[in-house]
Amino acid sequence: MPYLTSPVLTPGSLARVPQPSLPAGDALLLRPWRAGDAPALHAAFQDPVMHQWHIRSSDSVEEAAGWIAGWQKGWEGEREAQWAVVDDATDELLGRVALRQILLGDGVAEVAYWTVARARGRGVAVRATTALADWALEEIGFHRLELTHSTANEASCRVAAKAGFALEGTKRSALLHPDGWHDMHLHARVHTD
Repeated sequence: MPYLTSPVLTPGSLARVPQPSLPAGDALLLRPWRAGDAPALHAAFQDPVMHQWHIRSSDSVEEAAGWIAGWQKGWEGEREAQWAVVDDATDELLGRVALRQILLGDGVAEVAYWTVARARGRGVAVRATTALADWALEEIGFHRLELTHSTANEASCRVAAKAGFALEGTKRSALLHPDGWHDMHLHARVHTD
C-alpha cells in the first residue's frame, strides 16, 4: 500500500557525508566523538548529578569506548547522531549533544544533551543545543525536533526554553529513574519556529 505523502528526508540524508563538526559560538565546538574521548566520557559519568538525571552509568573506560564505537555506527546507520561538545581551543570535553530516535521519513528526531560539572552555568548546553537544532532544521531539513526531561530537572527546562524548544506538555510517569518514575516535560521545535 503506497504512502500518500513523500518522505521528509530520504535514506542517505545524513550518512552520505562524514559527520560534520559544528561551531556553537564563543569557542564552543560540536565534533564527532573519538576513541580517545573515552577517559573523559567515563569521568563525566562519575558525577552524582549525571546519576540523578540519566538512566545510565559508566563502570569503566572500556565501556565508555564501547559507547563511542556505537555512536559512530549510529551515524552510519542514521539511527542517531552524537557529538562531543568541546572547547575549540583546548579540546576539553564540556558535554554531549545528540539527535536520537531519528525517523528520516517523518523528519523527526529527539534532542538530548548533558554537560560536565565544570561547564554548568556557562550557557554551554544552550549554545550546543541551539547549534545542533539550527543545523538539523535548517541545513538537513528535519521538520520537528523533540526534547524531553524530568519535570523535576528545572535546569534542563531552562536550557530547552532558551534553545527555542516550546513546552508542549507533560508525559505522566514516562521514564524510570533510579529514584522512581518521573513525569517528563515534552518540548519541541519545528522548522517553521
